[in-house]
Amino acid sequence: MDIDLAASYERCRVLHRRHGRTYYLATRLLPAWKRRHVHALYGFTRYADEIVDRTEALPPAERAARLTAWSDRFRAGLRGEPIDDPLLPAVLHTVAVFDLNLDDFDAFLRSMAMDLTVESYATYADLLDYMEGSAAVIGTMMLPILGSADPAAAREPARQLGLAFQLTNFIRDVAEDLDRGRTYLPDEHLDRFGVTRADLLAARDRGEATPQIKSLIAYECTVAREHYAAAAPGIPLLTGGSQACMRTAYRLYGGILGEVEAQGYDVFVRRAVVPNRCRAAEVARALTTPRGRPVELAA
Repeated sequence: MDIDLAASYERCRVLHRRHGRTYYLATRLLPAWKRRHVHALYGFTRYADEIVDRTEALPPAERAARLTAWSDRFRAGLRGEPIDDPLLPAVLHTVAVFDLNLDDFDAFLRSMAMDLTVESYATYADLLDYMEGSAAVIGTMMLPILGSADPAAAREPARQLGLAFQLTNFIRDVAEDLDRGRTYLPDEHLDRFGVTRADLLAARDRGEATPQIKSLIAYECTVAREHYAAAAPGIPLLTGGSQACMRTAYRLYGGILGEVEAQGYDVFVRRAVVPNRCRAAEVARALTTPRGRPVELAA
């Protein structure tokens, strides 16, 4: 492999290890040749997210310009033009190796741009429109790398798994997202439980949720579990070498919901984290589960 390309893959791997603790652990269960391509996709999505979320001190126009400039470099690379970027060579190589659908990348970049201007979502349908680009397409990008005996049947479960993972993040990270000026829990859900954005901000500052907020979070966990249920049929369809990886990711991300439940659906008292002993147990479980066995969330 070209030295620059190898360095680019390594940069993506480091980003993945640093910021995607749960998924990085699961990725280690993949065959070695697949791992670098997963790292590349994670690096692509993470770097765009960093432009959006780690530049709050900059004026909105400058943040948008940075995202546009990076998106333009990516598209120039796709056209075969020379680019000066330490991360994108690995991404472009992965796109070429698996002939990934470029529409998925456009949808992802569109959702990243939305994060620069959109602070909340009126309905769950509106949130799903955002999550189509920020989460569902990640599943369809990953599917050719993971491999499947029936890609057509596995496509919708892959989309649903992306949605499940992201909604889990939204539930866990309510306080962190408020710090960035965003609320990913839809207004219609807040209204259903008599919760306002001011209530969420007060709970963040107090470090404790109200009963109404706990009911809201319990409902969001139910919605997330519906996405996990829709995603489950796709994992046994993956190629054998990928099943342990995605079983682990499925169970660990779903385990975050279990931790939220265990702390009484109070996402402000502390950040829900799956304990290391449980993480190790899930890895062992995935490695010893026969291929093709259905997957379920932990009880």
